[in-house]
Amino acid sequence: PTGYLHIGSLRTVLYCYLIAKQTNDHFILRIEDTDQERSVEGAVENMLETLHWAGMDPDEGPILENGTVVEKGDKGPYVQSKRLEIYAEHAQKLLSEGKAYRAFDTPEEIEQMREDERKAGNPAPKYDASNRMRMKNDLSLTEEETKERLDRGDPFVIRLKVDPEARIGCTDKIRGKMEFKGYAVDDTILLKSDGFPTYHLASVIDDHLMDIDLVLRGEEWLPSLPKHILLYEAFGWEMPQFAHVPLLLNKDKSKLSKRQGDVAAIDYIEKGYLREALLNFLALLGWNPGTTDEIFSMEDLIKEFSLERIQKAGAIFDTEKLDWIQGQWMRRLPLSEFTERVKPIVIDAIPEAVEDPDLEAKAALIQERITFFHEAPGMLSYYYREPEVGMELLASKKQKVKEEQVPELLQMLVKALEPVEEKDWHEEYLKELLFKLVEEKELKNGQVLWPLRAALTGLPFSPGAFEVATVLGKTVTMERLRAAIENCK
Repeated sequence: PTGYLHIGSLRTVLYCYLIAKQTNDHFILRIEDTDQERSVEGAVENMLETLHWAGMDPDEGPILENGTVVEKGDKGPYVQSKRLEIYAEHAQKLLSEGKAYRAFDTPEEIEQMREDERKAGNPAPKYDASNRMRMKNDLSLTEEETKERLDRGDPFVIRLKVDPEARIGCTDKIRGKMEFKGYAVDDTILLKSDGFPTYHLASVIDDHLMDIDLVLRGEEWLPSLPKHILLYEAFGWEMPQFAHVPLLLNKDKSKLSKRQGDVAAIDYIEKGYLREALLNFLALLGWNPGTTDEIFSMEDLIKEFSLERIQKAGAIFDTEKLDWIQGQWMRRLPLSEFTERVKPIVIDAIPEAVEDPDLEAKAALIQERITFFHEAPGMLSYYYREPEVGMELLASKKQKVKEEQVPELLQMLVKALEPVEEKDWHEEYLKELLFKLVEEKELKNGQVLWPLRAALTGLPFSPGAFEVATVLGKTVTMERLRAAIENCK
């Protein structure tokens, strides 16, 4: 809880959720707040609210109940800051067995050690077997010196004692066989001087006590993997399986960061992305379904997802692809639901729409073109308010409509549409009539339909001319065509 839930963390959560549901297992949430200095107030609530929005409420762990965080489950506490006695007890066990040791070095002394190592030609100095005897710890001090320091209350940390000759390995579910050398691993801190554990100690202990059999996390944790393997071995515990998912990258292949775009999940929620679209997009960031399919519901993902199809390389966070998937999910919404969701937004921007019995028919015309609900008022405004239409819109180089042609084309439309009776004013009849006109006058379709659509909507992009004219009705259609003719003068 060091801030709002990261979009990459939401992807990892999604993968964990899918595997949990595939195995009929519980989906568990644990709050790892041992870094108290970086913990942010309200971050846990944001995490839970985001998971609820995503439809991934935890079965076990901290949950929101009437706006308050409570815990559910029989393996708690699920908040690490409430488990300090458990960590202290396990750290003491490692101490008593000679697998860990106390270190009394000050930050200044550690920095001096690193500086000396760099001067000696070691570009990556660390606290390990090569220099631990020159530092102040259980291994370099006499028993009397250690006791003296403890009696006067000198602060200390507990470090893992790493054998530089150790061969450390496991098989990662995504990356395959992983091997590390003991001399490349530092004597990592397990318990800090304030009594709080580091992630390494706390996560290993909690995963064991909570019966976690798969640790799925981002590849940035790969350097920590040998430390965790050594801890499982030190405790004599069966090790879970590990799976390290690829990082999310910007288009330039740099790590996803605030400098190049939004990184918090809440940012995408507030922008109006549908839950289905965002989760669909995140699932495909690093996972290949093995088919050309790109649209997956949560039910589809639970059925199709597998760790075996997760790639090792970083995944590009392409917002254009996200917007395309968003559009696809907009089209999939039932029309009644789509209308209900745009209705309050439209009414707020266009009060005239509040009593409109035909709002659903109008909403149907924009559903194929909309990406976000908040676009609806701009796409529907012309149904309620006469648009401002000028020559720059009525003429179109692409549609081969020249400015000098526009008045004549509009007059031709008025002459063709005026005789149409109200009972015949529907899409099919208008199509037949105007396509016949195009043929008789030896024109292109766009030369007739572009000015008609532009005059009716005042927009460069909108539903087709026939659909708009049908919904607006004959009276309004004719009024707008005559207004456009006046504007051309």
